[in-house]
Amino acid sequence: MALRLMPTASRSRTVPTLPSPAIEAACLPTLVAPRLQLRWMEADDLEDLYAVFSDPDVMRFWSHAAWPHRDEASIYLEAIQRGFEQGSLFQWGIALRGDNRVIGTVTLYAIDHAHGRAEIGFALARGHWGRRYAREALTVLLEHAFGTLGLRRIEADVDPRNQPSLRTLEAIGFRREGYLRQRWQVAGEMQDSVIMGLLASDWAAAH
Repeated sequence: MALRLMPTASRSRTVPTLPSPAIEAACLPTLVAPRLQLRWMEADDLEDLYAVFSDPDVMRFWSHAAWPHRDEASIYLEAIQRGFEQGSLFQWGIALRGDNRVIGTVTLYAIDHAHGRAEIGFALARGHWGRRYAREALTVLLEHAFGTLGLRRIEADVDPRNQPSLRTLEAIGFRREGYLRQRWQVAGEMQDSVIMGLLASDWAAAH
């Protein structure tokens, strides 16, 4: 299961960022959910990252094709760490509590501190689908985003064929706000986008 994410310079927009007290630490804080922990990723996680992002099933509706080479994992991790330093991309590894191995990632990107908004993305290894881990990880991430980070709006870009991700987002309060035709071209295939949004006020009312 995956929801589109564009962390590389070639697929992301230029977004103005402002210094934030939430990013003065040396790394992302660990966020704890009932069965999961969202944590900072290091070089020791490269093999696990590669296992997730090299799987064509996981990447079916992503913004780029599955990784063909292992060295792409180290390039990706460098982009994650650079995005954190710039305050524009916060990407956590998803690990089971009691087992520190990364089984996926969940991300806030295109973070615009001036306007209080960001976009969200996630990917989960195929062997862990169907257990509502994505919903659990997104819930604790949104609590952090609307609470500690003080964001006002979170957006998601989902391929309309990606029904599991659409159901997951709607279950936690996201609303469908628009439909963009042929927004992406990935591996020669044209892909549409469903644009979804969640406001901090919606989240507070529901929780």
